[in-house]
Amino acid sequence: MDIERVLSLSARQAIRAEFSFDPRAPLTVCVEFRVEGGPRALWRIGRDLLRQGLRSRSGVGDIQIWPSNYPENRATARLQLTSGDMAALFELPIPRLSEWLDHTYALVPAGHELAGVDWDVTTTDLLAG
Repeated sequence: MDIERVLSLSARQAIRAEFSFDPRAPLTVCVEFRVEGGPRALWRIGRDLLRQGLRSRSGVGDIQIWPSNYPENRATARLQLTSGDMAALFELPIPRLSEWLDHTYALVPAGHELAGVDWDVTTTDLLAG
């Protein structure tokens, strides 16, 4: 997905963001940010956090997302990522992200994310260290 990094009120940088979803780990999505000729960064973001952030402010701390509708009907969301003393603000197209998220919820419906967890094995593994 093509997105923009917001550098200032009048400056933006084109970024490629690749969203991926693994039904075996359905609570999160992975987003790899790529700048042509530059470094890549991988973030894991809560799937529900992204979904809620398309409608209202969502997230606390390192990851926050909220809708930002423009007068010219360009529906976008702002995604802010913070790590230590650094922060980056991105603008994402709501229609494309919403469509992609709908696909993930078709694969693993909301409320069924932990349905396949074997709690006996998980508890044993946790206690074994």
